[in-house]
Amino acid sequence: MKKISIALGLVGLLALTAWSYRAELMLSVLKYRSHSAFEITETIDIPWTENFPNRYVGQEIRPPNIILIVVDDLGYNDLSVTGRGITQTPAIDHLASSGAMFTQSYSGANTCAPSRAMIMTGRYPTRNGLEFTPTAPGMNNALSILVDQSESLRLPFFYDEDADEQLPPFAEQGLPTEEYTLAELLRDNGYYTALIGKWHLGRSSGMAPNDQGFHDSLLMASGLYLPEDDERVVNAKLSFDPIDQVLWSALTYANSFNTANHNRFKPGGYLTDYWTDEAIEVIKKNKSNPFFLYLAHFAPHTPLQATVEDYQAVGPIFPHRKRVYAAMIKALDRSVENLMQTLKSEGLDDNTIIIFTSDNGGADYIGLPEVNRPFRGWKRTMFEGGIRVPLFVRWPAKISEGTVVQQPVSHIDLFPTIATASGSNFSKQLEIDGENLFTLIHRQEDRSWDRTNLFWQNGHYKAVRHRDWKLQINDDPTTGIKYWLNDLSQDPTEQINLADSNPQMLEKLLNLLNEHQKDSTPPRYPSVIQSAVLVDKTLLDEYVDGDEYVYSPN
Repeated sequence: MKKISIALGLVGLLALTAWSYRAELMLSVLKYRSHSAFEITETIDIPWTENFPNRYVGQEIRPPNIILIVVDDLGYNDLSVTGRGITQTPAIDHLASSGAMFTQSYSGANTCAPSRAMIMTGRYPTRNGLEFTPTAPGMNNALSILVDQSESLRLPFFYDEDADEQLPPFAEQGLPTEEYTLAELLRDNGYYTALIGKWHLGRSSGMAPNDQGFHDSLLMASGLYLPEDDERVVNAKLSFDPIDQVLWSALTYANSFNTANHNRFKPGGYLTDYWTDEAIEVIKKNKSNPFFLYLAHFAPHTPLQATVEDYQAVGPIFPHRKRVYAAMIKALDRSVENLMQTLKSEGLDDNTIIIFTSDNGGADYIGLPEVNRPFRGWKRTMFEGGIRVPLFVRWPAKISEGTVVQQPVSHIDLFPTIATASGSNFSKQLEIDGENLFTLIHRQEDRSWDRTNLFWQNGHYKAVRHRDWKLQINDDPTTGIKYWLNDLSQDPTEQINLADSNPQMLEKLLNLLNEHQKDSTPPRYPSVIQSAVLVDKTLLDEYVDGDEYVYSPN
C-alpha cells in the first residue's frame, strides 16, 4: 500500500507540474508541429513565367498594368502622409500625392482574412461566407491557456472547444473555389497574374492562389522575416501578448512557390526586401504584356523583426519594440520606392496603376498607443481605428496629381474599380457589392455619387455606416448587447455615443443591418474564441472598471 501511495503521489505531482506548465507544454507542441511538418530547403531561384502570350499585340491601346500592395496591420498614424508617422515614409507619401488619396477609406473587415476576401471578390461576408480569420491547429487552445495564466488580462476569455473540433483543416479554411476572384477576372481577360506574400484564404480544395486565378504565387508558407538567431535581424518579443508567444513558437522562416503546402524553402533575405526583389523580377519579365501583381506584404504584423541596418537608420526611438516597428515600416517604404523606380526605368510608369492599402488598422497587442491616432480602437474592433485604413491609387496616364476624394469608400470597391480600369468584362450574374471608384476620382465634386451604406460583420459583432451615421453592435457575453451610435460628421473620432439620446436613428440603422442579413450566406466555419479588446488602451495597459471594450469573435 505504501508503494501504491508513493506512486499515486508521484502521478499527482507530475499532473500538477504538467498543469502548472501547460502553456509551455502547448507552445512546445506547436513548435514541434510547425518545425517538423515540412522540410525547408535552401533558397531557390524563382522560375517566374516570362514571355507570356500577349493578346494585345498590335492594339493601339494596351490595358494598364496593375500593382496591388496590401500591407498588414498598418496603423492610420503610421505613415507621414496620413498622420505624424512613427517614422518618415517619403516614398509612400509620394505615391499618395502623385495620384488619388481617399481620406475616408475603410478596410473590408476588422481582421485580415475577411478583408482580403472582400478585396478579391468585391463581396461582403453575407455573400462569400468568410467572416473569421483561419487559425492553425492548436492555436486557439494555446491562446486560451496563455490568457488563463496571464496576470494582466482581467476580462474573461471564451474558448469553445467543441467548435474548435468542428473547424475544417487549416488548409481548407478560406475562400471557396466557386467565388470568382479578381485574379480570375484579370487572367480571363489576358493578364499575367502573380501573387507575392500573404494569402490566408485557404491552401487546398481549390482555395490556393494558383486555383483562384494566379499564374504564379510566391507564398508566405510561414511568418518569420528572418530566422530568430540570424545576425542580420533585430527582434522585439512581446511578453505581454499571448498571440506573440504563439507566433514565436509556431512560425518558421519559409516560402513556397506555386504550391500551397509543400516544397518549402528559405526566402532569399529579409522577407519585405526579398518579396520586393521578386516583385521587380515579375515586372521585368512581364513588361511586354499587361500584368496584375498582388504584393501582399506581411509587415508590420508581428512578430516584430527588422534588419540591423533599418533599426540603426531610424535612430533612437523608445521603447525597443517601437524602434523595431518603425524599422519595419521603413522597409515597406523602401519597397514602394524600389517598385516605382523600376516602373520608371522599364518605361512602364505612365500606364501602371499602383494601389496601396492595409488589410485593417493597427493592433492593440503591440503595445503602442499612437498607431491609429486620432481614431479610437484597434484591429479586432469596428471603431475607426480598427477599420479606417490608407488607400492611394496612382495612375499617371489617367489620374491627376494631388487628387483628394473625401467620400467614404471600402475594400469591396477595389474589384469593380480594377475591372473597369482594365477593361475586363464579368458576368452580370455576379453580385458585386462594391462601386467603381473612378467615378469619384474623375468627378470629385460630384455629390451624385452617394455611398449610402457600408457594412461590417464578424459573428455577432456588426457595424453599419449610413451616410455620416455609424452604428456598432457588440454582444458582450458577460453583460449583454452594447450599442455605439456616432455622427461622424460632428464626431469623427467617436467620442460621443448617441445610442440612448437618438433612438430613431438607432432603430433606422438596426433595420439596415437586419435587412443586410436577409438571405445571407452563413459563415463557412464557426467562431471558436471570443476575446475582449479595450477601445482606448493597448494590451499592455491594465483594465479598470469603466473602460470601454468589445468582444471580438474568431
